[in-house]
Amino acid sequence: MVDRNEKSEVIIKNVTKAIQSKKVQTVILQHCTFTVEAGKLTVLIGPSGCGKTTLINLMAGYETPSSGEVLMDGKPISGPNWERLVVFQEVALFPWLTCYENIMFGPLACKCVPEEIAHHETLALLEKIGLSDFRDKYPSQLSGGMQRRVELARALINKPKVMLMDEPFRGLDAMTRELMQEYYLRLFEETQTTNFFVTSEMDEALFLADRLVVMTNRPSKVKKILHVDLPRPRNFEIYATKRYNELKQEALELLYEEMAGEPGDNRCCPILSLGSK
Repeated sequence: MVDRNEKSEVIIKNVTKAIQSKKVQTVILQHCTFTVEAGKLTVLIGPSGCGKTTLINLMAGYETPSSGEVLMDGKPISGPNWERLVVFQEVALFPWLTCYENIMFGPLACKCVPEEIAHHETLALLEKIGLSDFRDKYPSQLSGGMQRRVELARALINKPKVMLMDEPFRGLDAMTRELMQEYYLRLFEETQTTNFFVTSEMDEALFLADRLVVMTNRPSKVKKILHVDLPRPRNFEIYATKRYNELKQEALELLYEEMAGEPGDNRCCPILSLGSK
């Protein structure tokens, strides 16, 4: 796969997002500010309902902020673009296409590279994700984890400047989820594509992140940004290190404050998976 030398950043600048429903206005994000740094893996975590998917939609250009700005390389994001690709929670492979054909779809549709080059890049990606022997299988013939791997490859072959990951491993069993984290991290560490990853799993967040953005309850803003100074490349042995557990304790304390609410606060306690390791 051809490396992309150009690295992009996305800036969420004082963003407020409100939704009007009949006579009721719900403020999801309020004065939210942070940066998805170029070439880094930024992970966002927060209480249920804090606007994680809303932020993905704003960065993808599917929605616009009520106020504030969403910028990519200093320019306002005005709509969807191949430079920012989303991997969603739900599998979105074309069921009538094989693994190989699903991955090839983007390059053939946009005609951005010769078909022969796209062919070789597809074969290389299939090997990297461990699915060379399944290239002619259809999505219905694959496990959930295999389908997720094909989705990652289908996005990466388009060489986006920014990858937006909306809880892509949600719903997978624990073993498959860990395997997917390893595949994903290996691909990131190789390509260094700018990544923004949303999750509700604390261990997943810290295992992946360069920077961890912790959100408050709704109306949500950034509570704190943690620099995850764990060495790369990473493997699951990192869970046993002193620094990992220090970071986890700090992040959990921040989230517990939001889950419990302030004294006299009538908000319900949001659900967050804190991990079991």
